[in-house]
Amino acid sequence: MKLLFALVKAARKYWVYLIITLVGIIGSIAASLYAPQVVRQLTGMAIEGDRALIDNGYALRLGLLLAGVYLLQAGFTFIRSYYSHYAAWKFVADLRTRLYDRLQVLSLKFYHDKQTGQIMSRVVNDTNQVEILIAHAVPDILVNVAMLVGIAAILFVMNAELALFSLITMPLLVILSVIFAKKVLPIFRVAQQILGELNANLQDNISGMKEIQVFNQHERELEKIDTSAQGHANAILRSLRLSALYGGSVQYLSSIGTVIVIAYGGYMALQGRIPVEDIVAFLLYLGMFFGPVTALARTNEDLQTAIASSERVFEILDADIDVKEKENAHELTNVRGDIKFNNVSFHYIDGQDVLENITVEIKAGERIALVGPTGVGKTTFVNLLNRFYDPIEGEVTLDGHDLRDVSLKSLRHHTSNVIQDVFLFNDTLSANIGYGAPDASEAEIIAASKVAHADDFICQLKDGYDTMVGERGMRLSGGQKQRVSIARAVLRNRPILILDEATAAVDVETEKLIRDAMDSVMENRTTVIIAHRLSTIKKADKIIVLNEGRIEDIGTHDELLSRGGLYAHMTEINMYA
Repeated sequence: MKLLFALVKAARKYWVYLIITLVGIIGSIAASLYAPQVVRQLTGMAIEGDRALIDNGYALRLGLLLAGVYLLQAGFTFIRSYYSHYAAWKFVADLRTRLYDRLQVLSLKFYHDKQTGQIMSRVVNDTNQVEILIAHAVPDILVNVAMLVGIAAILFVMNAELALFSLITMPLLVILSVIFAKKVLPIFRVAQQILGELNANLQDNISGMKEIQVFNQHERELEKIDTSAQGHANAILRSLRLSALYGGSVQYLSSIGTVIVIAYGGYMALQGRIPVEDIVAFLLYLGMFFGPVTALARTNEDLQTAIASSERVFEILDADIDVKEKENAHELTNVRGDIKFNNVSFHYIDGQDVLENITVEIKAGERIALVGPTGVGKTTFVNLLNRFYDPIEGEVTLDGHDLRDVSLKSLRHHTSNVIQDVFLFNDTLSANIGYGAPDASEAEIIAASKVAHADDFICQLKDGYDTMVGERGMRLSGGQKQRVSIARAVLRNRPILILDEATAAVDVETEKLIRDAMDSVMENRTTVIIAHRLSTIKKADKIIVLNEGRIEDIGTHDELLSRGGLYAHMTEINMYA
């Protein structure tokens, strides 16, 4: 119930359509309950053989009344069906947008143990089940419960004794429904989890198809997909087995009520204790009564699936945001680029510090380089600067402002990044280069591309800057993607420039051309460089040597060489040659 209330609250934008749906439900129920009364009157008139009523066209009027009742029922059913679906699909669209918006603000920590396919399954598949909940399960429950109450009331008014006997199986039906719900919900949870895993495996394998083919792992990956597919099918079949058993039991117990009416009701009619037309009406109402009971059995299955899916949706909507923005966060303006790390420590896993007691100052306009062996925290350093994470201890400041006190939007508005793992959208080269500066002109895009030495290869393509790069830029080489990424950062033109292995995928000659062109770009802006080529870092104003999460040394290229420490050793073994 808590989950249903949360969904209803989230759908308040569409309450008016749900109210219209409720009107349709009430109207269709009223028409359904009234129809047997007309049949009852016709039956009674036929049995009594009242010629005066027949000659006056009373039967014809009753027939037309019944046709009108059925027409109203059809109209109200249309209102109920259309507006419930309208509200449901509009709400699902909003819910998917909310989920995506939530995913955008969740910190990178949230994604550490999540697969892309699992998240996509929650946004697409699980929200589909929410539509079933709103458009089908909840309206059906309201209709069927109201029908049950209404019919039971009419039956007891008509003949309390016969009604009591005919509904004698109801307690068993209630007990069966409770047992079914408890048994089947865990199975549907498992089914939705396995479906998410299947989506995750498919996404991984499609993205890694080149690796699968190169390493000849077709059979292994096929087995993984088959295991997930069969697991989902088996979970659904387990639930269907329970549903079939439950549905059959409900149908049998429902039939017992009809048998009682025919047997005991017939006996009462022979004794003159009940009119024959009441028996006919009783049978009609009883058929209507156990119809909703059977329908509730089917609805219960949909309800359990929808609840399991809704739980997975709300796990994202209710997920904690690690990197939270303060209510009155300061908006950064006129950023100079003074950066300070004050006793900063950070870890991804408790007890395993990646950075420990880092204290360093980067002055506005300085060009600094981060060096050290793999895994010492260089990328983590720039992640903290971008505030993808918050320090466990200490603070990172920009122009004297603790990053936790400034708005994320204004912070990232003043940074320009070339990330090591280049990601390009399945769009044109022009759109990818201009991604960080959507108002840039074509001339500005071309100028930035020339700085990154991307213009030469782009002009050789058939469609030039209008060339579609494919998913993740798969139509481009590693070096070409990296040059596009550099052009994107150059075009963004922000006071803080972060280059994380910006030229690792280009050849030495191209790297020299880019470096020479970037010298003017780095002028008068704070630049943080992570690189493994000596030529890229030796011109830095300051080189920070990281080792085992700590700062081992700071100095210029010549100063560090003269001290003969880790930097000199790495240079000697050509690690930075």
